[in-house]
Amino acid sequence: MQILVINSGSSSIKFQIIQMPEAKVVCKGLAERIGLDNAKIHYQAGKHSVSKSYALSNHKDSLTAINQLLMDTKIGVLQHPDNINVVAHRIVHGGNKFDKTTVINASVLTEIHRLSSLAPLHNPANVTGVEVATELYKKATQIAIFDTAFHQSIPEKAYRYAIPKQLANENHIRLYGFHGTSHKYVSEQAIAYLQKPKSNIISIHLGNGCSITAIKNGKSIDHSLGFGPCNGLVMGTRSGDVDQSVIFYLMDSLQLSSQEVNQMLQKESGFIGLTGFSDLRDIESEAEKGNIDCQLALHLAAYRIKKYIGSYTAALNGLDTIIFTAGIGENSSTLRAMVCENLDVFGVQIDKAKNEMKQSGLTEIQKEGAKVKILVIPTNEELEIAKQAYLLSTDK
Repeated sequence: MQILVINSGSSSIKFQIIQMPEAKVVCKGLAERIGLDNAKIHYQAGKHSVSKSYALSNHKDSLTAINQLLMDTKIGVLQHPDNINVVAHRIVHGGNKFDKTTVINASVLTEIHRLSSLAPLHNPANVTGVEVATELYKKATQIAIFDTAFHQSIPEKAYRYAIPKQLANENHIRLYGFHGTSHKYVSEQAIAYLQKPKSNIISIHLGNGCSITAIKNGKSIDHSLGFGPCNGLVMGTRSGDVDQSVIFYLMDSLQLSSQEVNQMLQKESGFIGLTGFSDLRDIESEAEKGNIDCQLALHLAAYRIKKYIGSYTAALNGLDTIIFTAGIGENSSTLRAMVCENLDVFGVQIDKAKNEMKQSGLTEIQKEGAKVKILVIPTNEELEIAKQAYLLSTDK
């Protein structure tokens, strides 16, 4: 079975064709910096490797360009679109209706679109992905894998908000959690590697979107993102945690509309609001040149992560492992070092030399004899998505 996995982020699309059940990667690639002048698509299939600049104004442009690469007579892997049996889509917000992998039909797609107000950077892109893929791969089954599913194990004391009970119940207002596919994958990798099913893990997913999850014995018990994917850690364009009073002040005193405030917190805050740059690679480069705003942004982001590590260690009643994953988590030795600095009280001690080495695969970066394992684990949401899609397809 040939499964095309489409993993749409807020400014990127990861894609792979995976042959199941062998889990053989036929090709893979990444469209990044979508909407910016320096957008690129990286593509690899066998011995062929391409990295090209494209004009990618939106996710539809990106998916169309990706399909052209897949169908290319020289470096492509598809002779015909009908070679794809399943298109598996990462969907960020499943609301209260979707807690498991689901075949996409018209009503499912309508509901995913309806939830866009809760994940405005992602669900619209996810919907576009489904619509474009349905046009391109007419015979393929479209399947949704929801980011929120892994966090269904979070207990009520953690997912409840202290707002009127009737309002919360009738409108399904609660913490849902996101990046679940990534947190599930890397935590399972860590448990298998350490051979310790009963363990306390903190998984830190750092990309353009960021989140941190407390995982006890393989189950999510708390998570930094909530009703929507805007709170918690500092992100590329999202603010992370903000005092509610700031929102009321912006609306009541500065006369901003709710739409304007939402736009600000979702797309004009976080790193881009602090520095003018949304990509951490640019921020680190500028910080090294002495840019004070970029230096502050790095310290602010690291401090926010440290606070969550402290609170989740308390919630877990101990800590065995910290995982860094996703684009920033896997590649930024600078931020990893800043996060792990001065956490000796929890047994967290990072090894500077190990941390600064180029990472390849699952890597330990803690000091010899340190109480807590610090692991860098490349996430593979695409493989996890393909597995879940395959299981649903063969279960019909």
